[in-house]
Amino acid sequence: MQAIHADGYSIVFNEDGYSELNGLLAANSYSQIFVITDSNANEFCIPDFLAQLETEVNIEVIEIEPGEEQKHIETCVSIWNVLTEYGADRKALVINVGGGVVTDLGGFVASTFKRGIDFIHVPTTLLAMVDASVGGKNGVDLGVLKNQVGTITPPKLLLIDTDFLATLPQQQMRSGLAEMLKHGLIYDKPYWRKFVDLSQVDFSDFDQLIYRSIEIKQEIVSQDPTEKGIRKALNFGHTLGHAIESFYLESENPLLHGEAIAVGMLLEAHISWQKGLLSEAELSEITTAITEIFGKVEIDENDLPEIFELLKHDKKNEYGKVLFSLLDGIGGIKINAQVENELILKAFASYKS
Repeated sequence: MQAIHADGYSIVFNEDGYSELNGLLAANSYSQIFVITDSNANEFCIPDFLAQLETEVNIEVIEIEPGEEQKHIETCVSIWNVLTEYGADRKALVINVGGGVVTDLGGFVASTFKRGIDFIHVPTTLLAMVDASVGGKNGVDLGVLKNQVGTITPPKLLLIDTDFLATLPQQQMRSGLAEMLKHGLIYDKPYWRKFVDLSQVDFSDFDQLIYRSIEIKQEIVSQDPTEKGIRKALNFGHTLGHAIESFYLESENPLLHGEAIAVGMLLEAHISWQKGLLSEAELSEITTAITEIFGKVEIDENDLPEIFELLKHDKKNEYGKVLFSLLDGIGGIKINAQVENELILKAFASYKS
């Protein structure tokens, strides 16, 4: 697949991607290479990844535990200390190999260590390939509050190796599918329509679906790298989705990011319909397709006040106002939309029915 050229870096794929990576290593004379990964990726992906590297530079693997609960500043401090102990200097390179937690956190670690060293992303989950690793956002959570501290710093290279998807459980694949659905809903109606009936999806050509999803996100990001305008379109489903994800993070049954975003998209599509931005037929199409893939999450009415409280901390808020990105028809978006609590409650009531 042809490389996608982003702002200051390239997104490269599969075998061609490793050629690009090795060319970058040869051209930059790095002093050391540090691979940040988690225990799952270390077991299932790192041996194959390291076998592809062509370099005489010393490589150290830094492993963290998997899961969103590791995505906090204390983990960063531990990694910064490891880098310091190994004598990492400003010519060191960090390669983040793993899911969205690894790419988010590893990018933040590298972009702040010694005021910034080079890093490369090698996402190993579908979610990280089509969303978390694309666009230059890096960061960590504060408690249960998502992505409250971070940077917008692009990697030197983003390598997508879709062979890693063979290592994923079905639940993780489904989680990544949520962001692909979102990309179609906000930007590309024909792309969305490819997923309306999963029985008709040509999964033998799934690489092309991944490619188009990455392409959509990059097309949006390139217009607005620092999220002052159109990039906010990518937040569809995430205002309520992040609040729901945060609420369940410390429960007995935490939700994967994509599972929470699927709920958020259903709720925010309903709000879009209430505001006259979606037709009833479009709402029905969205609701049926997403529910068939993700089912429903049991949300107790007594939990809504806490979910509403979490909305106040959404990083997209401005001047104390909770702002939504709503659908303006399938394939269109309306950003910075204020939504009354009454409409949110009606959306939750419809979701539970």
